[in-house]
Amino acid sequence: MGQQETIYFGRFVSAPTPNELLIRTGAVLVDSKNGKGVITKADWTIDGPDGAVSKFGVEAPVVTSKDNGFFFPGFIDTHIHASQYPNVGIFGKSTLLDWLTTYTFPLESSFGNADSPMYQRDSIEPPPDPRARAKKVYNRLINRTLAHGTTTASYYATIHVEATNLLAEIAFRKGQRAYIGRVCMDRPETCPDYYRDESTEQTIANTKASIEYCRGLDPSGELLAHIITPRFAPSCLPETLTRLGALAKDEDLRVQTHISENLGEVKLVKDLFPEQKSYADVYDQHGLLTPKTILAHAVHLSKEEMRLVKERKAKVSHCPASNSALGSGFCPVRELLDQGIEVGLGTDVSGGYSTSILDAVRNACIVSRHVGFLNGGDSRYNLGVAEALWLGTMGGAKVVGMEGRLGGFEEGMLWDVQEISLGDVDADGQGGDTDVDIFGWETWEERVAKWVWNGDERNVRRVWVDGRMVHERR
Repeated sequence: MGQQETIYFGRFVSAPTPNELLIRTGAVLVDSKNGKGVITKADWTIDGPDGAVSKFGVEAPVVTSKDNGFFFPGFIDTHIHASQYPNVGIFGKSTLLDWLTTYTFPLESSFGNADSPMYQRDSIEPPPDPRARAKKVYNRLINRTLAHGTTTASYYATIHVEATNLLAEIAFRKGQRAYIGRVCMDRPETCPDYYRDESTEQTIANTKASIEYCRGLDPSGELLAHIITPRFAPSCLPETLTRLGALAKDEDLRVQTHISENLGEVKLVKDLFPEQKSYADVYDQHGLLTPKTILAHAVHLSKEEMRLVKERKAKVSHCPASNSALGSGFCPVRELLDQGIEVGLGTDVSGGYSTSILDAVRNACIVSRHVGFLNGGDSRYNLGVAEALWLGTMGGAKVVGMEGRLGGFEEGMLWDVQEISLGDVDADGQGGDTDVDIFGWETWEERVAKWVWNGDERNVRRVWVDGRMVHERR
């Protein structure tokens, strides 16, 4: 039997509340029996590795952070399209609806359709099996997200059962905590012939197949689980939306979809669903607005819609980089939070250009300042470093239904953690391979701020999920 207990000693940084950056030195004891790494003890009076062993009274290895680094909770990406990773940065001058048609649907279709438009381009030869493309992309994507410190991700795959199941298998094997969504889209007038389910029955049958596959890999649903994924209201027949809502309820599963990302999209929803009062009401009337629902974007929600989302206890994934890149608008995060709506961060690859939640933290801060400017320069709308980090960790935990289990270092929480290492500048001005230059006179609050604004995967030294190390920078 392998080692079941490990002590972690060093500096611990977290954002337990929106306006608090907590920086402590001490040690935690993590017990990994039953395959789960759980913090069983935490002591912030311990001042060294030897003291940790004696204080906890166990014979266990001690993992120590570097003097210029710290342990930080793993990031939670509440909205990312795994299949779109090859297209990061490829969006031209497009906005949402034409971006989907021009770039996204062709790429996604190539994961299961040998007749995809992607394979008809002169420079691309169709592989003998589109599954090979999915395998290549998904392996690389999960390697990248783990390298950026993302320990939990809510993924959109494609409509293809086999490729979706492959994403689940790769995430599970690599040890990332993941929610896997087979994308549901079957409405002929909004989905291309080469990329859609043929009917409501096929949509439900294929979704059930992916649910069962995920449960076969992880019956507990703790590390891996399916998430019901209607792409967005316009992509699904009304009957399909109703059946997906019922399936989510019957199987007690999370739901993820898009809402009010783009003004053209909002108008399209109004045209397709004239009997519903609003975009949010469409989901509500079909049983898809639940406490387990993750709504991506929410840029243009009305006050009435915000109240409905709050009443149903649905959650929001804020995707600032994507909203800016596609010109969708500025999400009023402060208003959502003031309404009592739970908010986390999403990269929204490939509308978003980066797989890094730290980059989303930066963009959340920047976008909030634009929102403040549009509201007469009111700084109340501004997000600071602590609050944006809270959105990427504790906020994200609430959004994916893991509140109290992820996002911090309290006893009983899971050890989903990244170790961050910063760069020291010597007397001659030489530093390490990082854009985070620490000269030595900065306070630790200032060092964390410099990491937020200048850091990247080079600062992520090691990553653990459930107490298992899943990434180490070489």
